[in-house]
Amino acid sequence: MEIRTAVSPRDVKHYTTERLREEFLIQNLFQEDEIKLIYSHIDRIITGAATPVSKELKLTAGKELRTANFLDRREMGVINIGGAGTITIDNKVYSVGYKEGMYIGMGAREISFASDCADKPAKFYLNSAPAHKAYPTVLIKPEGSPEPGVVIIKKENKVELGTLEESNHRTICKYILPGQVESCQLVMGMTKLEPGSVWNTMPCHTHDRRMEVYLYFDIPEDAFVMHYMGEPSQTRHIIMRNEEAVISPSWSIHSGCGSQAYTFIWGMVGENQAFDDMDGIDNRDLR
Repeated sequence: MEIRTAVSPRDVKHYTTERLREEFLIQNLFQEDEIKLIYSHIDRIITGAATPVSKELKLTAGKELRTANFLDRREMGVINIGGAGTITIDNKVYSVGYKEGMYIGMGAREISFASDCADKPAKFYLNSAPAHKAYPTVLIKPEGSPEPGVVIIKKENKVELGTLEESNHRTICKYILPGQVESCQLVMGMTKLEPGSVWNTMPCHTHDRRMEVYLYFDIPEDAFVMHYMGEPSQTRHIIMRNEEAVISPSWSIHSGCGSQAYTFIWGMVGENQAFDDMDGIDNRDLR
């Protein structure tokens, strides 16, 4: 598990491109037959991926967490952006398809990941945060029929926003949030931009009460996303390629503009779970 420390906005304004990428960019997440994890001191979020191809992958706490099991004091959200696969939690097997997700509550002991087909492996993207209470583990599907242990994303949590004229026509699909899938602090979802739209989170905002991590994907090999960060008066950018993630501290804006449309997963942890808890930034105040 890679450890990344917290950073001060006073220091970040002096960073070079290389230093910005070293501190905030997460590359090479989806490694064949590996679980890759990055532990950030910013709200203690763990960002990672499990990519089983030829074998089942078991999630362990490692020496960094100093616990017997990964979720002894944590909760976790998972969204699959690859082929069909399974997540086994304490001997119960869940089938998780493309763009389906899971919330796994504190106290789950044995967790493993597998793919249905090695030629099209699952790509399980993970966000984990410290927890204080055990909420139910559930499978999350964007659509379908309700059944025990499965949550279907509510109609009101599939929100279409923006316009093509403003280059930000997008659909926000909220997976983990109060009133649908309960958690201690983790909020998680996915935003898909429509063809011809390239801007996300614009007008931009900050939220001092929580941090955020973005995973950008569905980006062609020759395309990219310019992820904007920093204080509103001291903006910086990081060029993002397909299936790369970026850590956004609570004091930073987090917005992006692509060379074409793309999709991204957002995960938030911190003081407040209210989706619309944000401090808007007027476009005229950006520097």
